[in-house]
Amino acid sequence: MSEEKTAMTARHIEVEPKDLPLHCPTPSMQLWDAHPRVFLDVEKTGEALCPYCGTRYTLKGGAARGAH
Repeated sequence: MSEEKTAMTARHIEVEPKDLPLHCPTPSMQLWDAHPRVFLDVEKTGEALCPYCGTRYTLKGGAARGAH
């Protein structure tokens, strides 16, 4: 997972299949308890947006093949 460690502000994070299942906040975020943990379905479309902090996650390699 590649991301910048900053305060909970909107940002973009690229995740890899090994990082799934994806949830926000991630363990590497500085303010890990800034909002409730929410699981994000990034496999279907290749990207997901956290409804709490606005962080945009993209799956490296795009959406999973055969996902609908």
